[in-house]
This record gives sequence, structure tokens and C-alpha cells, in this order.
Amino acid sequence: MPQFYLPGPWETEKPNTLTPELAHHLRVRRIQPGEFFPIFDGKGLIAQAKLLSLSNKTGEAELSDIRLDTHRESPYAITLAQGLAGGDKMDWIVEKAIETGAQVIAPLQCERSVIKLARSSDAERAQKRLLHWEGIVQAACEQCDRTVLATVEPVQTFDSYLQKPKKAELKLLLSPDADKSLYSVLINTLPQDVVLMIGPEGGHSPEEEAQAKASGYELVSLGDRVLRTETAGIVAITAVHSIWGPEMQNRLK
Repeated sequence: MPQFYLPGPWETEKPNTLTPELAHHLRVRRIQPGEFFPIFDGKGLIAQAKLLSLSNKTGEAELSDIRLDTHRESPYAITLAQGLAGGDKMDWIVEKAIETGAQVIAPLQCERSVIKLARSSDAERAQKRLLHWEGIVQAACEQCDRTVLATVEPVQTFDSYLQKPKKAELKLLLSPDADKSLYSVLINTLPQDVVLMIGPEGGHSPEEEAQAKASGYELVSLGDRVLRTETAGIVAITAVHSIWGPEMQNRLK
């Protein structure tokens, strides 16, 4: 059975009220009063919930075995700075970025982005899209058993994102024209927080690549083949985990 999201703070001395969304999921799963189901609060806590009652819009559950469990989170934080892509590609990117382990997703309005959401006139549309992506994050965490909800930042322009201070010192822009490979950088770098910047359809413009380099980004390539925007970020995240995985971390102990 998949886990279900119930935001905290949780009650320990009395029953917890279910959200309408969770009540709906339980009805769809045909979970009956008296049955148990796993929950998480999005901040690392998990518990076993016993369903006490269920109505059309809410219900109550009693929690037990509340504990912290973040073993599916990597010790380094991966930020996917993704150029806005058209159609439903961004939905797919957000979902797969969560499944593969990104902790932060930053949607960027780039020069070649097909859709435009960073203008002041697009604020309402951008907010609706952000809420939609946050829902995808929640559903993806439920599916893949992550217990910490990733952060989706508001849509911002490429320029404004470069100007923001970053916690990560390792900042990589993926470019098919780069002379240096992603592998060569990662294999020679200790595991740490990293930003992976991916362009929209058509990639970053030469001006954007120059701006990123001036802001401390290294330009790296994923190989000889040119990948679609919805593929590149997921491949890059997977490469980070593959190279910085348990074997390297064990060598550093």
C-alpha cells in the first residue's frame, strides 16, 4: 500500500482530522474503519494511522509508531533549475525529478522558453501552475515513498535566478556544446549540494550560457547525443546519484 500525505502538526493524544483530499484517497482505496494505512507529514515524520471514521469530505484517524524516517533523502541536495517547457512536459519533469531525488525544483523563464509565466501579467497563471506542480510533488512522494516534500520555487526569470545567492557552491549548466563532461566533474568532486541547470526546448542561448559562466556555473555535457529538455535533467540527476552514491560515500568515511 502506498503512503498517504497528512500535513502536521499531528495530534498524539486525540484523533487527527483527515484532509478532504486524504479522505477521498481512502474512499477510492476502499479502506474501512478499523484498518491501518501509512502516512507521512512531508517533513520526514511517518506513522501508522488507524481509520476511525470516514465521510464524504473528512474523517478521523488515530496515529501510532510516529518516527522520523529520511533514509530515502540523499546527504547532498540537488536543485533542478529547469527552463520552462511547453505542453505537459513540465508536469513530467517535476514528477520524475521527485522520483529520482531532487530536493528543489526552480522553473525558469528562459529566452527560448515556449511558455511565458514570469511577467507580472502572468502572475495568476504562474500561481495556478505552481500549485499544480506542488500537487504533483505530493503525489510523486506518495508513490515513491519519499517522506520529505521537495520545494518548487515560484517561476522566475533566468536573470533573476542567477542573481539570487545559492547555498550550493557547485553549479552546473548542461550544454551539448560543452567541452567538459558531467562525469569528469562529478568523479573529481566530493559529494555536495549541487545545482543542475537545464535549458528549455532549443537549449540556453549563447548569451545565457555566458551569463551563467560569469555567475560561477560550469558548462558540462551529458555526451555526444543531444537530449530533449524533459530527458536531460532526469539523466543528470541519475548520474549524480550513480557517481556520488554509497560506494563513493563509503570511501570518504
